[in-house]
Order: sequence, then C-alpha cells, then structure tokens
Amino acid sequence: MDLGTAKAVISGGASGLGFASAQRVIDAGGKAVLLDINDEHGMSSAAKLGERASFVNTDVSNEAAVRASIQQANELMDGISLAVNCAGIATAGRTLGREGPWPTENFNRVIQINLIGTFNVTKEAAAIMQLNEPDENGDRGVIISTASIAAFEGQIGQAAYSASKGGVVGMMLPLAREFAQFGIRVNTIAPGIFLTPMMAGMPEEVQESLSKQVPYPHRLGRPEEYAATAAFIYENAYVNGETIRVDGAIRMQPK
Repeated sequence: MDLGTAKAVISGGASGLGFASAQRVIDAGGKAVLLDINDEHGMSSAAKLGERASFVNTDVSNEAAVRASIQQANELMDGISLAVNCAGIATAGRTLGREGPWPTENFNRVIQINLIGTFNVTKEAAAIMQLNEPDENGDRGVIISTASIAAFEGQIGQAAYSASKGGVVGMMLPLAREFAQFGIRVNTIAPGIFLTPMMAGMPEEVQESLSKQVPYPHRLGRPEEYAATAAFIYENAYVNGETIRVDGAIRMQPK
C-alpha cells in the first residue's frame, strides 16, 4: 500500500510515537486523524501537521466514544486504510509495596487503556476497512498496535504494564488470522526505550543511564524511527501477524 494515499487514524496521535507516525503519513501525502484526550494539545498538533490532519477528542477506553470517533474520522477522510494504536499509559508500582498490595483499580486502569483501548480502536477501524476496495495485492487496510519490550522482559513494578502489552502481542495473531478474509493486515511494534514526552521529562542523568543500557546505538529511540517502522509495515504487503522489536538490542534487567 502507498503511504502517500493513506487515510490514517492514530490514537495517542497528539504527541510522541503517535505524532511522529502522523507526521510520516502527512509528509508522504496522506491524511491523518489524531485521536487523543487533550483538546488543546490535540488541536495544536493537528494544526502543526496542516490541512490534511484533523483532531478528534477520544477516550480509547470508552467503546462508544471510540466508535463515534472512528465514524467521524471516516467521514473526515472519506475512508480509513491505516490505524495506528499509540495511546497508552505506563503507570507502575510494586505489587507488594510499602503501603501494602497495589490497588487492583490501578491495574484495571492500565489494562483498560493499553489493552482494551487498543482492541476498541482496532475493531472499529477494521469494521470500516473491510468495506474498502482492495488494492492490487488485495489489501484493504493495515492495523498497527504498539506493544513494548516490557511484554517480554517486564521489570519489577511493571506487572500491569507488561500484562497489558503482552495482551496486545497476544491478540495480534488471532486478529490477523480473522481479518485475513477481508484483506486487513495486523501487526505490532514493540519499542524499547524511546524519547517520548514522558521520557523527556525525566532528569538528564536518568536518560543518560538508560541510554548506556542500549547495546547499539547508545541512545534512546527516536519517535521518527517508530514511524519509519510503521511506514515499512504499511507498504510491505507480506508483513502480517508479526511483532517487530525496535530496541537497539536491549534486553531489560529485573530492575
């Protein structure tokens, strides 16, 4: 599929990996609708991307809200051919902390946003994509979700986060197999330690320490490198049902 004609809906699109993905689509000549929860930030990000970008306020954990947002995105772009799931939170806490067992409410919130939110966007976008005219390869659409290397090497305090991202990886293949009949490919990117707004807010010494843990290159990942991976997946018709690690060969230690 040609990124230059892509009609992309991107959750968490106002910043970080999502914004970089939207920028890549726009730069190629496509269209993008950013789904995010912050109106001011979302509208500002869409404005930076130009007239082929729009913003729709969306809580990905709310099924009805996602359905309405996907329908709106479909109307704004006259179709959807790409969905990129970047919305998520990284709340952490020891299961047995100093103040007692970690509240299940906190665990639920991480699962609801990271895993259920990804499923909500995926199913609603796929419902639109299945109606597309197939391209020469039979493709009608592509769905890309964001996992994490924590899905495989979760650290102490990441039980909820790792479970949510492991779930994203786990549901990918069944979805890819199910959606094959419609010509919709489903893949996952598992980033390592990336320079997102959340990471940028950490002290410089922390960022430097994390950078040194990456075998090569000795730095944090750049959002545009995630976006380049998403573009590769979109344009390569034989990439389906796959999780691609983008992590500089890092393997996380217990803590």
